[in-house]
Amino acid sequence: MQIDPGRMLADLDHLRTIGGQGTGVARRAFSDADVAARAWLAGRMRAAGLEVVVDPCGNLFGLPPGEGPCLLVGSHSDTQPLGGWLDGAWGVACGLELARAALAAGGPRVAVVSFQDEEGRFGRLTGSTVWAGVQPLAVMDAGPDRDGTEDITFGQARARAAEIGPVGEVSPDRFVAFLEPHIEQGPVLDGAGEAVGVVEAIVGSRQWNMRLEGEANHAGTTPMALRRDALQGFVALAAAVNDAFAGMAGPATVWTLGRVVVEPNAPSVVPGAVSFTVQMRDGDVGLLERLAARVLVLAEGVAAARGLVLSAEEGMGVEPVMLDARLRGALEQAAGEVAPGRWRRLPSGALHDASNVAAVLPTAMLFAPSIRGISHNPAEDTRREDLALGLEVLAAAVRRLSNAI
Repeated sequence: MQIDPGRMLADLDHLRTIGGQGTGVARRAFSDADVAARAWLAGRMRAAGLEVVVDPCGNLFGLPPGEGPCLLVGSHSDTQPLGGWLDGAWGVACGLELARAALAAGGPRVAVVSFQDEEGRFGRLTGSTVWAGVQPLAVMDAGPDRDGTEDITFGQARARAAEIGPVGEVSPDRFVAFLEPHIEQGPVLDGAGEAVGVVEAIVGSRQWNMRLEGEANHAGTTPMALRRDALQGFVALAAAVNDAFAGMAGPATVWTLGRVVVEPNAPSVVPGAVSFTVQMRDGDVGLLERLAARVLVLAEGVAAARGLVLSAEEGMGVEPVMLDARLRGALEQAAGEVAPGRWRRLPSGALHDASNVAAVLPTAMLFAPSIRGISHNPAEDTRREDLALGLEVLAAAVRRLSNAI
C-alpha cells in the first residue's frame, strides 16, 4: 500500500477553497459550501474507485467495492461559522488517501467517512450521534439552527443530502474499527516540538443552560440598592464558579461560561435577564458530577442574595471515552517507527465523532500538532510536513492491523 502525501495535501488545498474566507473556511452543515464540498469529495471518492453512499443524515461514505468487513477512517468536513482549514478536513483527506492507496494495492479494505454536523449547527456531533445509535434520528431532526441564520431544523436541512450523492443506509456492522485522524486543537504537541499524538481518551462534559431574571429599569433613576440587575448576578456567579473550581478541579479540568445573552442589552437599561451556559470538561465522571452540582448550588445562592429568579436546565452530557487499547497499540508502534522520539500519548480535551463511534466500534485517534494550539479560528494551521508525517503513521498502523481487516 503506497500512500501519496502530496496527493492528500492537494485534496486539502482544494477543499479549503470551498467556503474559503481569507485564511479561514465557512462550511456550516448543509450550507451551500458544505454541500458543494461533500459533492466534490464524493467525486474524488468515485475517481478512486470507491462506492459513494450518503446516509439520511448527510454522512458521506466512500466504500471499497465488494463484500467483507473493512476499516473506517475519517472525520468531518463541516466547520465552525468561520473556522480553520484543517479541523476535521485533515482526517477526511487522510481517510480518502488511505482508502485510495489500499484499493490500488488490492487491500486491505479501507473506507472513508465525513460525518455531518460535527461542529454543532443543529446539535452536538449530530451525524455520528445518529449513526452510532446514541440518539434516534427523530430526536435530532427537531434540532433548530443554533446559528440563528435560518428558521430551519436539522430534519428540514438534511433534505439536501440527495444533492451530495445517492442516499442509502450504511451500517456500523460493515466495519471492524474506526480511526479518526485530527489536529490536536491544543498546544501540547507544538509546544513540545513533537509531531504525533496517540489519543488515550476523550474527555466528557457536563453543561448547564441557565437564566437569571431580575427587573429591567431606567439606568439613570434606579438606585443601586434597589436594582435587581441580572448581569451583575451573572458576573457574581462567574467569579464564584472560578473561586470554587480552583480548589476542586483536576489537572486537566476546564470550564467555560459562554453563550451569554443579555436582555434588553441597552446602555440605559438595567439588565433584566441574562441567559448563559456553564460547561465543564474532564476525564473523571465523578468529578464532572461534583462540579455540575456545585454550579447549581452557587447559582441558587447568587439568585437568592440578589433577588433574582434562576432557571436551570441540564444540557446533554457526554461521557468520557477510553479508546481501544489494541488500536492505540498499533498507532504507538507506528509512531515509534515513523516518528521516533517525536510522539506522545495524550488525552483529547475536545469532543470528536470518535466519542460516539466508540459505542459501536473499536476506535482510536491520532493527532497532528496545531501551531500555537490555535483552532476554531482562521489562523488555525499545521506544518505541511507534520500533516504528511501523520498520514505515514496512519498508513504504518493500517499495515499492522491489516490481518484483522
